[in-house]
Amino acid sequence: MRYLFGTVAALAATGSAHAEEVDLKPIVEARARYEHVDQDDIDPAADAVILRVRGGATATTGAFSATVVGQGTLAVVDHYYDGLNGAAIRPQVSDPQNIALYVAQLQYKAKGVTLTAGRQKIALDDERFIGNAGFRDNAQTFDAVRAELTPLKGLKLDVSYAWSVRTIWGIDGHGARQQAVSGDNVFANLSYATPVGTFTGFAYLVDQDEAAVQGFRLSSQTYGGRFVGSHGFGKAAKLSWQASYARQYDWHNNPNSYHADYWLADAVLDVKGWKLNAGYEVLGAADGTALTSFQVPLGTNFKFQGWTDKFLTTPANGLRDLYFGGGYGVKQLGPLSAVALQGTWHCFDSDRLDQHYGNEVDIIASAKVARTTIALRYAHYDARQMAVDTDKYWIQLDWAI
Repeated sequence: MRYLFGTVAALAATGSAHAEEVDLKPIVEARARYEHVDQDDIDPAADAVILRVRGGATATTGAFSATVVGQGTLAVVDHYYDGLNGAAIRPQVSDPQNIALYVAQLQYKAKGVTLTAGRQKIALDDERFIGNAGFRDNAQTFDAVRAELTPLKGLKLDVSYAWSVRTIWGIDGHGARQQAVSGDNVFANLSYATPVGTFTGFAYLVDQDEAAVQGFRLSSQTYGGRFVGSHGFGKAAKLSWQASYARQYDWHNNPNSYHADYWLADAVLDVKGWKLNAGYEVLGAADGTALTSFQVPLGTNFKFQGWTDKFLTTPANGLRDLYFGGGYGVKQLGPLSAVALQGTWHCFDSDRLDQHYGNEVDIIASAKVARTTIALRYAHYDARQMAVDTDKYWIQLDWAI
C-alpha cells in the first residue's frame, strides 16, 4: 500500500507541475441535532444536543484531485450513554464526541476511469451492504483503493480493497467498538444498465480482523444480484422497483461455519407528489446460533428496519421486515423548498421459529431554507418478543456551502 500511495502521489505531483492552474474548492458543513430517547427498561430518558463541523478542501488540476476533510463533534447536552464512556444509566445515542481526519484521498478521473486512494467514502447501491452510515455524526469511511471503470456504455465495474474501516465510534473507540477495524476487505460490483432497469452482480468480502469485535464472527463473504428500474406513466405517475438476492458464508478467521440468505422486494408509486411504497426484506438465519444469521456490519443500517436501531445486529433467528409507507412532497412552499412528509410502518418477525419481534412506526418531515435542511423525525417501537418499547425523536439542522 505504501508503494501504491507513493505512485499516486507522484502522478498527482507530476500532473500539478504541468497544469496551468489549480482549482481549489472549499468544503464546509455543519450539523446540529437534538435526539431524545425514551426506553422502557432505562429511566431516565436520554437527551443529546450534538454539534458537528466538517471543514476541508478539494484541489483539482487536470484529471487529478486531492481532498482533505477534518471533522469535530461536540456534545453540548450529554445526558445520554454514547456507547463508550461511563455507565449505561441512560439510553444509548451512538454519537460520541470526536475529532478526526474524515477524508484524505487522491483521485484520478478521466473518461471511463476513476481511481481513488486514501481515506474515502464508499457507498454501493442502496448502502445495504457497504455504506457511509451518514446519519451518525462521525459516519463511516474506509482506508482503501478503489477503481471505477466504464469500458462500455451502461457497463460499470466498481472494485475496492479496504484495509481499515474507520467506524462511527471515533478516537475513544475500544473493545467491541473500535476506532478502526483492520482486515482485507474486497468490494466488487458489476452493473449493466438496460432500457428495463439496471442489473448488478456483487461480491463483498468483509474481514473484521479484530478479535475484540465479536471474536472475528462478523467476517463474511456475500454474493448476490440486484435489479432496479422504473417506468413512467405520462408526466403524472412513476413506478419504481428493486429486487435483490444474496447468500452469505463465513470467511477468513470466523470460527462459525454457516450460510444465510438475503431477499428484498420493494416498489414505490409516485403520483403528482404523493408516494406509496411497500416492501419485504429478509435477513435469513442458519441454525439459530448467534451471528450465523445474515449480518451487514458495513452497511448504512439506520436506513433499514426502523430508526429505533433494534436490529443493527441481526438476531440469531434472522429477521423478516414487512413494511408499508406513504407521503407527500412539493418542490416549493413559500420560502421552503423540497418540502416532504413521509411515514413507514414495519412488522418485524423472525426467519425461523415463528417469533413476532414487534412493530415500528417512523415519520419524517423535512424542508430546505436556502442552504439549511431542516428535518423532524419520530420513531416508536412496540415490542412483542424482542427488545422493549422505545420512543425516539430528532430535530436536525444541516448546513453546507
